[in-house]
Amino acid sequence: MLAQEAHAHPPAPAAILEIAKRAPTLRSGVGTAHDGVGTSSREAQAFYDQGLAYVHSYVWLEAARSFNAALHADPKLAVAHAQLWVAYTELNAPAAAREAIERAAALAPRATDHDRRHIELQRLRAAAEAARQDASALARYRAALDAALAAFPNDEELWLARGQAESPDPAERGQGSVAGSIRFYERARTLAPDHFAAHHYLTHAYENSGRITEALSEGANYAKMAPKVPHARHMHGHDLRRVGRIDEAIAEFAEADAIESTYLANERIPVEFDWHYQHNLDLLGTSYQYVGQMAKAESRLKASFAIPSSLLEQEFNKREWPAFLIARGRATEALEAANVLASHRSPVVAAIGHVAAGQAKLALGDPKAAADEANAALRLVRGAEGGGLVAIPLQTLQGEFFLRTGQQAKGRPMLEEVVRKLRALPGPDAWTQTLFTLDSLARAARDAGEWDLAEWLARQMLDHDPNYAGTHYALGLAARHRGDGTGARREFDLAKQYWKNADPDLPELKQVR
Repeated sequence: MLAQEAHAHPPAPAAILEIAKRAPTLRSGVGTAHDGVGTSSREAQAFYDQGLAYVHSYVWLEAARSFNAALHADPKLAVAHAQLWVAYTELNAPAAAREAIERAAALAPRATDHDRRHIELQRLRAAAEAARQDASALARYRAALDAALAAFPNDEELWLARGQAESPDPAERGQGSVAGSIRFYERARTLAPDHFAAHHYLTHAYENSGRITEALSEGANYAKMAPKVPHARHMHGHDLRRVGRIDEAIAEFAEADAIESTYLANERIPVEFDWHYQHNLDLLGTSYQYVGQMAKAESRLKASFAIPSSLLEQEFNKREWPAFLIARGRATEALEAANVLASHRSPVVAAIGHVAAGQAKLALGDPKAAADEANAALRLVRGAEGGGLVAIPLQTLQGEFFLRTGQQAKGRPMLEEVVRKLRALPGPDAWTQTLFTLDSLARAARDAGEWDLAEWLARQMLDHDPNYAGTHYALGLAARHRGDGTGARREFDLAKQYWKNADPDLPELKQVR
């Protein structure tokens, strides 16, 4: 989760900065990273390297603690201040981040050439992030990276940074890596085979490019090289899920949860201060939902919904809880959860709350109230920064409204467009959300008696993920409706196979039996 997602929220509380200054220990199992910096202190170098490792795994609090420990050992280590800028930015502590980069610049004249280069690059990166609409700022940062690579061609940290800079977003930390990033990460991997970060970023780049087999391989390497990092285990789970190895994926998400829960308890860190804990909980919950273990899914998604976050996208994704409740036929409870989101201070989160409320009201048979919710969402996102996040969910609600009110000529083409947009979204999280949205729309089409559309949506699900039991359940219902008993039995048998570990009282499983 990146800091740019937090723009609609207040800065991080002072407690986060207090934790960021607590003395850490040197840990094993978090991956190897090394960049020789201008210090004679072995302790400062060790903590600096650990901070780098944590930055490359998005463990922002531990990165900050490690860089602060490096500075405690060597107060003149200017480049550690520059790295603190990254950690504090991601912790949504902008004042502390500015102070860190300014302190780095003040100490830079007495630093080594290597360290001065890294400090200047972070300064240019900070400037580009502050002026995201100014393409020239990103161009200056890229040009400076290219010049640094000419001077230091064996510096793998520069190659990693150059790969991230291929993204059009200067605040990119690797999650949104594009196909053009791959060659830079591959160069870093060649230069430093023991450095895990190239494997991490290549996993993201391959995922975003639709190259899932390669992502799975790189993610497995990342998890092997950093086994005590929750995100490393989580990343491997991403791609295991994509290739139909859902039980293994759940094991990875569960292990990430166990590692993270133990860490937070031992370090006395509130769960809301660790973005990854909540994110992993979401994926663990939706994975249980995927295999029909609804009681486990409910406990995880409900727990995640209750955790406050300073990140916009994290709060936005709380929509998964009311969506789960609607899917389980609990629209009244879904409406209560949606209303919590609709009262949020962020107009974007409030808007998605109104969308979720509209979907609940459609399920409750009140289309007029659903239309009012859609209009409320539309008013909130007009001109709101980040409002684009709501566009596809709002269009989905509008299409379902038309479908359920007998306006199929408007509803079907709108929903077909929604499906095309959803299936074009990159990344593993979007892939899962798309699957459950397709499932929801197929259910809505069946409820509206639009069986041709329901079957088309079921076939979209099949193309998207043939390993999901719900895909075959939807296909079986469509086959049964058109009188194809053989086809229905075939699909229901597949649904039973994929739901082999589902809750015994799963209603869908009872139907196919």
